[in-house]
Amino acid sequence: MFTVCALYHFTPFDDPAAIKGPLAKFCCERGITGSLLLAREGINGTVAGTDAAIRELVAYINALPGCAGFDYKLSQASEQPFGRMKVRLKREIVTMGQPDVDPRASVGHYVDPADWNALISAPDVAAIDTRNDYEVAIGTFDGAVDPETASFRDFPAWWEANKDRFHNKRIAMFCTGGIRCEKSTNYLIGQGVEDVFHLKGGILKYLEEVPEDESLWHGECFVFDGRVSVGHGLVEGPHEMCHACRRPILPEDKARPEYEEGVSCHQCIDDYDDARRERFRERQRQIALSKARGEKHLGPR
Repeated sequence: MFTVCALYHFTPFDDPAAIKGPLAKFCCERGITGSLLLAREGINGTVAGTDAAIRELVAYINALPGCAGFDYKLSQASEQPFGRMKVRLKREIVTMGQPDVDPRASVGHYVDPADWNALISAPDVAAIDTRNDYEVAIGTFDGAVDPETASFRDFPAWWEANKDRFHNKRIAMFCTGGIRCEKSTNYLIGQGVEDVFHLKGGILKYLEEVPEDESLWHGECFVFDGRVSVGHGLVEGPHEMCHACRRPILPEDKARPEYEEGVSCHQCIDDYDDARRERFRERQRQIALSKARGEKHLGPR
């Protein structure tokens, strides 16, 4: 079993580039794989490794400037969910494209998973799913509003176009691990919304702590690693990934005529031209050759 660690923390890094090299070296020396993003606003990512290695990484990040007590969630995977380790410098650790948004200044009221059901069941509350459309498609909460956004960048425009729907409503927001809600709740506060709440620890914490027979969650939760989805108790879900479009598919979707491994699925069959698909096919050939030689290919992307 591998320990998977999803983490984020908003804190000002004066020089994130100076953190990148030592952090990457630390992870690689311990066989940790996954992806970590660094920006002037903080750190975000998901990584996996042995339990001991992940515990060492948590201590390492906790010692970075301003990161004491940072938020992280641990779960288990039966296979290594990442092919390699990447540490990247970004403008934002979760991209919203709103320069005035600052979660360090103010965020919505945190709601513990144990109290979430009561909140979103109240008649004066609108629960809004801040995740991308393909994530929402495989699971969400009872009665939640789906903005049908392809990217988190689209959320501010969606809110501007739909805000009148939520007049005199309290707003409860949720996402996978909590990071998007740090920004979306700060954004709504900046737009003059007074009663804004968000699920502490995100869907992952809810699925970990709330018993299935008491849950208002239906379906699976998309995760950004090789497990693709998890359900109640953070048990690995049935979904696989289309390595062309990176969207979740079910095993039975592979029997559909639109499916070609690594090249297309029913969700992306019209998204790519013939030249792009041929590049995907060549990538699949290289993966197959590596497997035949007993070598590990770095993966689809």
